[in-house]
Formats: sequence, structure tokens, C-alpha cells
Amino acid sequence: MKQTPYRNKFEAKVAHKLGPAYEYETMKLSYEVPARQAIYTPDFIDYENKVIVEAKGYLRAEDRKKMVLIKQQNPDWTICFMFQKANQTISKTSKTTYAMWAEKNGFSWRELPKG
Repeated sequence: MKQTPYRNKFEAKVAHKLGPAYEYETMKLSYEVPARQAIYTPDFIDYENKVIVEAKGYLRAEDRKKMVLIKQQNPDWTICFMFQKANQTISKTSKTTYAMWAEKNGFSWRELPKG
């Protein structure tokens, strides 16, 4: 089977139709993804001491990114994680645990006691 530089058959058909005057994927243009306003609802709030406790059994990648942004943009609040299993790794291929991730990103954490 003949290899083509195109990602799929449709692109190959378009290239054939356009002819040699058009180069295929020979440049890159940069752009910024616009920010969007988002809302976060904390699990448990101590208003007097400005402490948020976020209960997490599973800490997905998108939640990790979100929490770092929330911490950066709300520095007057302390965010503490209450993990179901603090020694669980953040993914099957990582050695980083939830506890390690929290500490690396400046969050305090605890593990819910068993029982």
C-alpha cells in the first residue's frame, strides 16, 4: 500500500483536487484559547477561618488542573483535600500519589480515617 502524507483519504482527495499550488501542513499558526468564566462549589466551607475542605475519592486530571487554578486565583482561601485513599496513584502509569500531588501543588491534605 502506498503511503501518503495525508491524515486520511478525504484530505488526499482534497489535495488532488487543489493541485500542486497548495502545500500540505507546512506551517503552524499560534493562537490563544480564550479564558472562560467558571464556577466552583466547594464541598465543605469554614467561613470564619477561610478554609475549604474538598472530599475526593477519585481525583481526575481535569479536577487537578481546576483546583490549581482555583488556588492561584483565590489565595485568601486555604484548600485542604480529604482523600479516601491518599496513597492512590493519580493514574495507572504514574508513581505520584494523591498526597504527593497535593503537597507538590501547595495543598494541605488528610485521609479520612477508616471506620
